[in-house]
Amino acid sequence: MARVSPETNTASPSGVVRRLRDGMAGGVLSFPLTAFHDDGSLDPDGCRAYLAAQLATVPGAVFPACGTGEFFSLDEDEYRQVVSIAVEEAAGRVPVVAGAGYGWAQAARFARIAEEAGADALLVLPHYLVAAPQDGLAAQLEQLAARTRLPLIAYQRGQAVYGLEAFRRIARIPSVIGLKDGRSDLDGLQRLTLAAPEGFLFFNGAPTAEMQARAYAAVGVPAYSSAVHAFAPEIANAFFAALRSGDGGSADKLLRDFYIPFVELRDRVPGYSVSLVKAAARLRGRQVGPVRAPLTDPSSADLADLRELLASGLDMVGAAL
Repeated sequence: MARVSPETNTASPSGVVRRLRDGMAGGVLSFPLTAFHDDGSLDPDGCRAYLAAQLATVPGAVFPACGTGEFFSLDEDEYRQVVSIAVEEAAGRVPVVAGAGYGWAQAARFARIAEEAGADALLVLPHYLVAAPQDGLAAQLEQLAARTRLPLIAYQRGQAVYGLEAFRRIARIPSVIGLKDGRSDLDGLQRLTLAAPEGFLFFNGAPTAEMQARAYAAVGVPAYSSAVHAFAPEIANAFFAALRSGDGGSADKLLRDFYIPFVELRDRVPGYSVSLVKAAARLRGRQVGPVRAPLTDPSSADLADLRELLASGLDMVGAAL
């Protein structure tokens, strides 16, 4: 596989911001699944075919090896392959933002791999296990920023929750270009958006983000990631178009008849936020394989409900199962 060296990957933080902003205005953000064989080993060919199909739907950007892509289950060699495939398939058409996480020392190892593979930026996933004070959260980003040339997007979720002062501190790091929020504390998020420097990017990263897209947009965060795009880009793009055009009736119908039932199905079992998405992609004929433990694939009963809901949703937007 061809590699894009750091020397030829000349995108500056401001250039990445510009490309991401342009992409966010035109489409949802794609968080691709990672394909595995039935025995749990990485399936590079499946990853490549899946990425090609995702890119054909013209997302605003792709975020490989993040939560939906089971970053937490990848070793470093597998991570290198996943990010490299994303960079090669994107071929400069959209930004590639790779996931990286754990403590800063381990995150820096993944950052070096992503940099060598030609990624445009990193999404810094919440650190592992321990609760941390605000100074520590800020120091985590500072330590990582000192060890990579890639622009960083902080992910506020789980153990990583930024108060106003810690946010101001990370926003002063030249390579920190944005924040993805998965907490849905809109009061707190509004405070951060008002304190942010000009040009700082914000992303709605709530689970099934379409459910709260209007509320996030109201506090100045219209861009969002879409788990539904991972298996039904037709539905995700139809909702995005309805929202952007002010077609409230179509948006409401999709929320009422597809997204709310999907969330109710997703909430039945811990981990379904990934495994249900992967099962739905398999129903669409994508060769993405099973999830890795500790996640589990959906039960036969839940899979039947998913198939029925997916067929109904696709029928709403005139697409086929």
